[in-house]
Order: sequence, then C-alpha cells, then structure tokens
Amino acid sequence: MSATPRGPGPAVVKVGGSLLDALPLDARHDLGAVDDLDSLDELWWDDLAGHARRRPLILVHGWSRPLRRLDPRHESPGAMLRDRYGNQSRWTTPEVLDDIKTVSSALGADILARLTKREVTADHLLGSDGLISAGPGERLWWQGNRLVERENLVGPPTGVNTGLLERARPSHVSVVTPLARNTAGQEVNTDADRAAAAIAGAVGAQVLVLLTDVPHLRVDGTPVRHITREAAIRLRDTVATGGMRKKLRAASEALDRRVPRVVIGNDTVTALLATRTGTLVTRA
Repeated sequence: MSATPRGPGPAVVKVGGSLLDALPLDARHDLGAVDDLDSLDELWWDDLAGHARRRPLILVHGWSRPLRRLDPRHESPGAMLRDRYGNQSRWTTPEVLDDIKTVSSALGADILARLTKREVTADHLLGSDGLISAGPGERLWWQGNRLVERENLVGPPTGVNTGLLERARPSHVSVVTPLARNTAGQEVNTDADRAAAAIAGAVGAQVLVLLTDVPHLRVDGTPVRHITREAAIRLRDTVATGGMRKKLRAASEALDRRVPRVVIGNDTVTALLATRTGTLVTRA
C-alpha cells in the first residue's frame, strides 16, 4: 500500500471492544467529553473521519463489550483461559466464533454508517476471509493449579494479505474484524491488538493507534507518557496486567515490523497523535 503523493502515510487505528457496543446507530446518545471516553461519541467519529479524508486508514475493532451483551455466558469466569505464560485468552469454540461474527457484523454496519454519514466510504473485511493468517495456538491452559491440554480456537497473527487492503485510501477506510485462518485452514480468534500491529507492519503504516478505555499506561500510579520498545517489553513482563499487557506486546511487535511509533490511550486520534495524551512507544 502506498501513500498519496505528498500526503501522510497509512495509519492503523485499533478500537477496543470496551469502547464499542452493537446498538443501532439511531439508538446512540451523547456519552460525554472526549477526554474521558467510555464509549465513542460523535466528536470522536468526526475527528476520525477528518484523518480518514487525509490519509489511507485501516480500522481494526474489538468486540468484548458487545459479545458480553449478546450472551451472559461470555462474561462468566470460565469464558477466559490463562496460559502457562500468564496470558489471558477467550475460550473460543465454533459457537463463540459464530457469536463473534454476529456482533462484528452489527459493529461493522454501524461503523460503516457512521463513516458514510461523514462522507467517508468504507468496506468491512473479515480477517478469516484470506486477510490474516495465524500460527499454532497455545494448547496448555491453567485449570485451578494444574496445566491441562484444552482445545481453544485461537492463534497468533503471522501474516497479512495486503492485496485485500488496497481499497484503503484517503476518504475510504477498510474496517477489519480480526479473525484469522491457521495453517490447518481452521477459522480462529486472534488478539486484536497484535492483529492491528501485524497489519500496520504489512502496509507500512506510519503510526499505530491502540485506543482503549484508560488514558495511558501507569506505573506505580504515575502516568507514563513516552517509553522505548525495550521499556515496553520490560513493563509488559513485570508490572502490566490484562489488556495493557497485550497492548505493550502489540506495540513492541509493531515496532519490530518497522512501524515508527505506537500510541496507546483514550482520546481523539488527533490528541493521541499530537501526544497531548496517551503513551507513546518508539524504538528509542
């Protein structure tokens, strides 16, 4: 994918599922100021559309909140597994994949409607339709104090078919649901942050924005505004937990794929790119 002449290069924005739900567009309401997002308000979408008109933009979405709203079983303690390295993953069965696709279809339609309303066209891509390939998933998971082998349809992203993203250009956004296909041809769940990092590297993105429900990384209660790749790896393996641990891993993987910078935070894309808020991660 190439940038338009003299224009900014591609950007990848990953929106966490904690900021999304599957309500119809006309059922939304104003959820408040953009500097304290617990959902995405109209000003946030206005800002995103402004960036999309100026540069190729790919939007990767999560689904955690809408999946939990679809069926209470998705928020039960048994819905998540923890591997021997301490990483959490949703226990994904064929039925869970069906539910993910159900909510992702609604989310994709809503996102496309919001962008079209702002004179930005979009297409919705399912990662498992040839876009994202995945490697073997972890097979050992904790059950109480024992590691047991358990089938879980997950796998880390290993490749991206950039030919399916060629429509991304100024004023047209590619919206990606981060499912994948593994080497056995199975459809699998893959971490959305890491999928966004893989896509950013594959298309030569100039920046990866990981939008989440917290304003920045904190260490011992103190906001962290800028860290290096090495610090991100160290903090990932020591103090970070849950979603932030995954984001620091994705940030380091994006930098390894030659993405110049990654921003993690909870604000408009403009504010995050200007580093007025959020945590900036760079190689040095």
